[in-house]
Amino acid sequence: MKHTISLKENHEFRRLYYRGVSTAGRHLVLYCRKNKRGYNRLGLTVSAKMAGAVQRNRIKRLLREAYRLHEDEFATGVDLVLVARSRAVGATYWEIEKSLLRALRENKAAAAQP
Repeated sequence: MKHTISLKENHEFRRLYYRGVSTAGRHLVLYCRKNKRGYNRLGLTVSAKMAGAVQRNRIKRLLREAYRLHEDEFATGVDLVLVARSRAVGATYWEIEKSLLRALRENKAAAAQP
């Protein structure tokens, strides 16, 4: 079982946006960058412009759950930021999960090496 912590600081998010490897999916954008820790850190971004608080929180829950169930497929020692796109509003869990897995496959920095 891997150990994941939340990213909370603005400067940590900005560092990933500028220096991380990004992969855009249908419902989300995945930013990834190696950290010098032995565990992963996950940050979630859902813009206030996108929807009301209830829908934004639902999207965050879906992203968190999709990540949690597929945590073992991610490399260890990386910072990840998942940015929801407008299509994520009203999307099902399965659509979010499919989008996350596709972004993971395309992002070499995020994928665990077999």
